[in-house]
Amino acid sequence: MINYEEAVAIVLFGIGFTMLLFHRNLVKKLIGMNIMDTGTFLFLASMGYISGRKAPIIADGVQSTSAYINPVPAGLVLTGIVVSVSVTAITLSLTVRLYNRYHTLNLDDIYILSRHESEDR
Repeated sequence: MINYEEAVAIVLFGIGFTMLLFHRNLVKKLIGMNIMDTGTFLFLASMGYISGRKAPIIADGVQSTSAYINPVPAGLVLTGIVVSVSVTAITLSLTVRLYNRYHTLNLDDIYILSRHESEDR
């Protein structure tokens, strides 16, 4: 039996990782990082789901742990999403500052321009 969610999570992670490796544009790298995060969150959520079980809310007097899914993966995914949004916001603000200073988002050009700045000092 093929787990489609896991396969899609691996593909998403791979797409994001290749974007981080091969693109020189900072915004494209940031998009790749977010795609990697999405793949990781999908993988964690799919690992935490057990078919036939319900959310861990005690209802109808059922208190057996075998009737419920583990809430820890869902908590990890929610925490990861909050951290990912925060990191994205900080990275975008730093990208805007780099663009205002060097007028480019290409990492190679930023490196060359920063080397020229340091030589002029």
